[in-house]
Amino acid sequence: MKAKVYVTLKDGVHDVQGEAVLGTLKHMGFASVGEVRVGKYIELNLDGMPKPQAEKKVKEMCDKLLANTVIESYRYEIE
Repeated sequence: MKAKVYVTLKDGVHDVQGEAVLGTLKHMGFASVGEVRVGKYIELNLDGMPKPQAEKKVKEMCDKLLANTVIESYRYEIE
């Protein structure tokens, strides 16, 4: 079973990395880009557990390590 985790900064949190990417894109001629937000994508392979248990474990991993829930939000998909 595979879990896909998407972590992004919460609205209102200053995204320094996104601003750097935006500046570079504009410098490269991509003037139509208005805003860039940078996040994380994490894949986890989970073996030998039913989907409800996998969902519980992934949520626990996100809350404890994968996302800083003070400034980041996350969502995940279990396949």
